[in-house]
Amino acid sequence: MAPMQTASRHLDWVLIDPKNGQLPQVGDLVSADAGGMPVYRVMALEDRTARLRDDARGDDRVMPLAAFRWKAAS
Repeated sequence: MAPMQTASRHLDWVLIDPKNGQLPQVGDLVSADAGGMPVYRVMALEDRTARLRDDARGDDRVMPLAAFRWKAAS
């Protein structure tokens, strides 16, 4: 796990492993790289895509779940 600093909080990251059922859920923070930027919050899931919010920039987007390898640890 790689630590990350965002805003005023520390995040630890875990590898997303679909084979073990470790998929992002609504409310999770996800990133393509552990400790990388940008970090997105999952707002909704549909099929193999996620509606995401970039809290730092305030914009939303839809991206494939396969684009993300890391989620913030609970």
